[in-house]
Amino acid sequence: DAGTFSGHLPVPSYIERFIEAEKELAVMVARNVGGECRAYPTVEMRFHERDNVLDFLLAPANVPAETARRAEALAVRTVEAMQGVGVFGIEMFLTADGELLVNEVAPRTHNSGHHTIEACVTDQFEQHLRAILGLPLGETRQLSPATMVNLLGEPGYEGRPVIAGLAAVLAISGVCVHVYGKAVTKPGRKMGHVTVIDETVEAACAKASRVKTLIRILGDKKL
Repeated sequence: DAGTFSGHLPVPSYIERFIEAEKELAVMVARNVGGECRAYPTVEMRFHERDNVLDFLLAPANVPAETARRAEALAVRTVEAMQGVGVFGIEMFLTADGELLVNEVAPRTHNSGHHTIEACVTDQFEQHLRAILGLPLGETRQLSPATMVNLLGEPGYEGRPVIAGLAAVLAISGVCVHVYGKAVTKPGRKMGHVTVIDETVEAACAKASRVKTLIRILGDKKL
């Protein structure tokens, strides 16, 4: 209730209305110093209902082509309005009536673009360098459907990371494991990600679900 909210925080506050989102989408956008701007295909983010952390990223998003085009156009307009340079992750809500609302702008390489390493012509990291160095931007076309899942520190463990199940997941075709090399793990800490490429998003998602049951980031100390 906006009328009584002033009693909750002793500072001036900006209150946003709750959005009943049908889906959460994201578009990676690159803009270079010369103003050239390119968007990657729209992706869909599915979050864990209890923990509110990204569970699966689907690339491309399971939305009508027209919705994807509108999302990409909105993301480009957002970055151009800020005159930003580099790579940006533009997250947005898709409402039940088809409205797209930007809810976050991440001015950096982003979780929503990790799949581009394997699945797109130009990955987000190369694209960022091209953008800030004033080079022509690379092609953003997606080469293969993909799904990405995060690798989080396992509950009940901390300390030096111990990767359990790595050999099992690497035996699955289309699975690409990225471990970030962090010296210490703790519950819920992002320690890496896995991208799965396949002929369809559904097939990639099925493999990613299996990956999540096989690989765990433990620590050398139990809590």
